[in-house]
Amino acid sequence: MTGRDEADPGPFLRPYAMTEGRTEPSGPDLAIEDLIGATSAADPPPWLSLEHRTIAMACRETLSVAELAARVDLPLGVTRVLVGDLASQGMVTVHRAPSHAGPPNVALLEQVLNGLQRL
Repeated sequence: MTGRDEADPGPFLRPYAMTEGRTEPSGPDLAIEDLIGATSAADPPPWLSLEHRTIAMACRETLSVAELAARVDLPLGVTRVLVGDLASQGMVTVHRAPSHAGPPNVALLEQVLNGLQRL
């Protein structure tokens, strides 16, 4: 006997249940460096799940997806899916990181490299 109640499904069911089995956010893909902010300072509606409400309230301060996951103590993948849900409902705004803008700006990278070499 492991000491765990036989009815306890263990730590792997809960994230699966929170995302209804989804592993990718609805809508565009979210990078861990994308910034998320609430669209309103009002409390989130009571019909949202506890996890959705927690994320919406944490987004009153603009945070990256990675920071948000740490703040609400949820796995990164679960946070990405739940943020996607909130974004599709218009409750949070996603500010895309430059990594979504396409290929890197080579001229800018060369300037950074030159500056580092001069140090």
